[in-house]
Amino acid sequence: MSDTNEIKAEVIAVFPDKVKISVSNIAAFSDGKSLRVGSYLRITDSEDCALIAIIENFCIEVTEKAERRHIIEALPLGIITEGKFIRGGDTLTIPPTGVAPATEGDIKKIFEDSVDPAKKFVFSSLVSNSAIQVPVDGDRFFNKHIAVVGSTGAGKSHTIAKIIQSAVGAKNGEYKLNNSHVVIFDIHSEYRSAFPDANFLDAGTLTLPYWLLNSEELEEVLLDTGERDNYNQSAVFRQLVTENKKRHNKGAKYVYYDSPLKFDIHQVLNALYNIKNETVNSKNEARYMVVDASYSLPTDGKTEPSHGLLWDSKERLDRYFAGRLEFHPTKPQSITAGSYADKSLDKFFTRFESKVAQDRLQFLFGVAADTATLEGTLMSLIGYGDKQSNVTVVDLSGVPFEVLSITVSLISRILFEYGYHYKVMRSAKSETVNNDAPILLVYEEAHKYVPNSELSKFRASKFSIERIAKEGRKYGVTLLLSSQRPSEISETIFSQCSNFLAMRLTNPSDQGYVSRLLPDTLGNLCEKLPTLGAGEALLIGESVVMPSLVKISPCSPAPSSTDIPYFQLWKEEWKNVDFTGIKKTWLKE
Repeated sequence: MSDTNEIKAEVIAVFPDKVKISVSNIAAFSDGKSLRVGSYLRITDSEDCALIAIIENFCIEVTEKAERRHIIEALPLGIITEGKFIRGGDTLTIPPTGVAPATEGDIKKIFEDSVDPAKKFVFSSLVSNSAIQVPVDGDRFFNKHIAVVGSTGAGKSHTIAKIIQSAVGAKNGEYKLNNSHVVIFDIHSEYRSAFPDANFLDAGTLTLPYWLLNSEELEEVLLDTGERDNYNQSAVFRQLVTENKKRHNKGAKYVYYDSPLKFDIHQVLNALYNIKNETVNSKNEARYMVVDASYSLPTDGKTEPSHGLLWDSKERLDRYFAGRLEFHPTKPQSITAGSYADKSLDKFFTRFESKVAQDRLQFLFGVAADTATLEGTLMSLIGYGDKQSNVTVVDLSGVPFEVLSITVSLISRILFEYGYHYKVMRSAKSETVNNDAPILLVYEEAHKYVPNSELSKFRASKFSIERIAKEGRKYGVTLLLSSQRPSEISETIFSQCSNFLAMRLTNPSDQGYVSRLLPDTLGNLCEKLPTLGAGEALLIGESVVMPSLVKISPCSPAPSSTDIPYFQLWKEEWKNVDFTGIKKTWLKE
């Protein structure tokens, strides 16, 4: 078996999706190089054509003569012909003329020549050969939705940071900022260190004026779960908000409940207070029994129909918005409660008032909402504000959990609407590209606000993000989803992703979920998911020439998501903790 002219390897079976190879002398076949699952083979088909296949698995067989041979099963990837790699072409003439490990030159032809240089975007290299970079088509990568999935510690945050850092650093010339626009929803406060020049927004600096909330979002904030379908509360609130918007936007042609127009929430509170307490004249309900200095009720116990203030509906609401009034109490046969006065409105008013007054919700209901504008809010979110930046980090760690979903929903929705109306504006000017400043929205731990759940508290955020997943790319708004539990993400959203980075996944349900949704047939490569190392991933999608096991290049600077070295720290001397300082940070003193 030492004769170099002797056949060391031969194809013994060919299937539509698999090639089986027998190797009698593995040492001579590999020529001293290590072969592993994921290594590439070259199967010569003719003088100017060769099939490239990737090793999926192998085993050792013992023949009747007690000779050992290796049986390799490989997945056909494509052919190299006339010096170029072409995906597919997995048919072999019989018999093929030879099998050998693919050379570094063969492998480079697969990847380096696969993408137009102007579109080439690189952030990783092959696991099997770190010298070979794996480029993706940058246009196809970013204008289609992206999913990064993997268990805790697999390297998702570093992967996202590397992708964004590379995109922000790509330029066609010499200038400070390129035209990239990325908004990161940072749920664990990890990305500020990775993007020190980012436009950073947290619960203390973020302003999302309440008047931008739509009907679903407003009612989700103000109505308790289970009461959202209470017609009395919802009907009164909708009427008051709509009428208040009309009074504050008299120049607007169309004013609806969902219109992103200013209104005064404190005036709405005044009106709600008055409606729940109002009393009317029993004989004429158009007369409202307000305690007013201009008239008084008789003291002899007789009440005439003329008593009470006679208002039409417009004057009534104008008075109710202006301030909180005092009403005469109900009285048999003369004074009765208003048509909307009931206990449910009492509960609604109490909850409404407490929410508006909460310090933790001042980014929604604070005084800044009175001076905020729609265009100013958009500029702040996309990095066009006082500090221009390619990356906006929205730190959600300080946002109360009960409004986390609403916060994500509102930002997502108005950025989608921005993309839509920008396209409409440019189309009217006959522009060829409908959005020349496209946006990437990055959802860290996406399962927390777009779960595969029908709970009402996720209704608004699921609707907003599902809409972007289905329609956003038409308007220059795409998604990058990151999750350690892909099986818990809305399948509508996840199934719209065209590019995947599947990192180490140990949960069987997550592995199965990802395998079902991946758009390519990968054979046994998906079985590698539980054994991938930190920073390794299965890269697949429309932007890459073929599915590849890659190692993500290191990012610099790194996000603050490095594992804490527990045991090393525990061996050190006892640390004194500044509990007073913790309290000040906690309570923002």
